[in-house]
Amino acid sequence: MSVPTRPDVRALAEPTARTSRVWVAWLVLASIGLWSGFFGPIQVLLAQQAEVVSPDHKEAVLSLVTGVGAAVSMVLNPVWGAFSDRTVLRVGRRLPWVVGGAAGGAVAMLLLARADTVPAMVLAWALAQAGLNAMLAAITAVVPDQVPVRERGVVGGVLAIAQTVGVIAGSGVAAATGSIAAGYLTLAAVLVVTTLPYALDSRDIALPRELRPPLRWGPFLRGFWVSPRQHPDYGWAWLTRFLMNLGNALLVLYLLYYLTDAVGLPDDQAEDAVFVLTAVYGVCTVVTAYVGGLWSDRLGRRKVFVIWSGIVTAVALQLFAVVPTLPAAYVGAVVLGIGFGAYTAVDFALITEVLPEANDRAKDLGVINIANTLPQVLAPVVAAGVLWAGLGYRGLYTLAAAVSVLGSVLVVRIRSVA
Repeated sequence: MSVPTRPDVRALAEPTARTSRVWVAWLVLASIGLWSGFFGPIQVLLAQQAEVVSPDHKEAVLSLVTGVGAAVSMVLNPVWGAFSDRTVLRVGRRLPWVVGGAAGGAVAMLLLARADTVPAMVLAWALAQAGLNAMLAAITAVVPDQVPVRERGVVGGVLAIAQTVGVIAGSGVAAATGSIAAGYLTLAAVLVVTTLPYALDSRDIALPRELRPPLRWGPFLRGFWVSPRQHPDYGWAWLTRFLMNLGNALLVLYLLYYLTDAVGLPDDQAEDAVFVLTAVYGVCTVVTAYVGGLWSDRLGRRKVFVIWSGIVTAVALQLFAVVPTLPAAYVGAVVLGIGFGAYTAVDFALITEVLPEANDRAKDLGVINIANTLPQVLAPVVAAGVLWAGLGYRGLYTLAAAVSVLGSVLVVRIRSVA
């Protein structure tokens, strides 16, 4: 990773001061609101709304809305990150995008509450993704901006916990409210309220105007391609994260159908089982994310944790493949949570240590985020091909396990991190 030649420039220097626990608490709170805003609609409200807007074509409407949203996310996350890197306001580089993203996301929720046609849903959810991804790009970048390397495992762990809590909270809020509109309005309020403490105490660092390079559109656009030949560690980090997320997505995508078709549960029992399995997985993820991150910080090592996390995750996926029973699924959820929780925390810390340039942190992390989103787009295509070929869920989850192992062991190709 390159370092600035002027050690007095805090915006581009590697942070060394101990991280404030209060600041981390505000960051976690904002992250919970952010992930609630993402997943309350994805897991509950958009499906309910699609059924109201177009009862006979609800599946197609939901696929269209979420597909457009995923495309917006993949494009705008690195774009907002790049503009965040260039921001020279006195309040800092990241805070304007956190506040603006939260405000934009909240306004989009208000529009979704009133959307009663398919085009309105598509546009409003695209706007929500645009706002929330601006916030995500900035919040992700504040970690390498303000957290020293020796503490990034723990901070990555608590942010992974915040994501899990946000997913559960968002889904719970959306399900508990009396109507679709009330769900969106409540999520908008949660997003604003949870972001406010961080906005008031962000401790963001301003970038001196003279250090911002001139905006030339050619180099700016070419900057979104980070050459794996010039930055091999960054390239391997992107690939390993993509593969790990693809393996996880292959499991989650068809979990309900797996429980009905392979395990043989009735529809109502399968729906309840999905909720319980998700909760079990979430609890295990929360625990191991923090423990794994803390342990990694204390040892000063990252790769060994990523490798073993991937292997543990693969064991869980293989259990789903070869033992299609509900008790085995519960065991698999526990093992998967243990593996993926530790992976999420430690891999995030590892990635922050292989970013190519200090002045492009948010943009480069935005490109990494494509490795989180792209598997959600590709998983349905891969899964459909496996099932069409007659390999069944055993073949699908065996493939997921193999992909996870490959994603974890390739981390050994990263040379600059222990």
